[in-house]
Amino acid sequence: MTAAKQGDTVRVHYTGTLDDGTVFDTSIGRDPLEFTIGSLEVLPGFEAAVVGLKVGEKKTLSIAPEDAYGVWRREKVFTLGRERLPEGMDPKPGMVLEGRTSAGAVSFLVLEVNDREITLDANHPLAGKQLHFEIELVEIVRSA
Repeated sequence: MTAAKQGDTVRVHYTGTLDDGTVFDTSIGRDPLEFTIGSLEVLPGFEAAVVGLKVGEKKTLSIAPEDAYGVWRREKVFTLGRERLPEGMDPKPGMVLEGRTSAGAVSFLVLEVNDREITLDANHPLAGKQLHFEIELVEIVRSA
């Protein structure tokens, strides 16, 4: 049986959890995730874990924040005057707002709101988190 290698297009089922066991993403119950190994479509550590697997094999791995969505950075939390928001917008803590920067589309988590200001967090929701994955190679769609 052939093992997955660089350049192969593969399909995997996976479940991603945090340190406390919370599932943050899974393909269970839907189609497997398809990607080409080496194309940087998924986290590099996730991709590397598939290399060498044969169809039906499973692997468990952990990815440090630095190798996933980065460390949580205080400088990505900032306050805006409410007058900078679109007219009629009524943000609430916990809401996710979409915006644009010179780098492209960005999501902002609303942390606090008062009459004058809104505090936003532009860190990725998984920034600063150790990620744990269970991966199963379901199929090698195309071999390199």
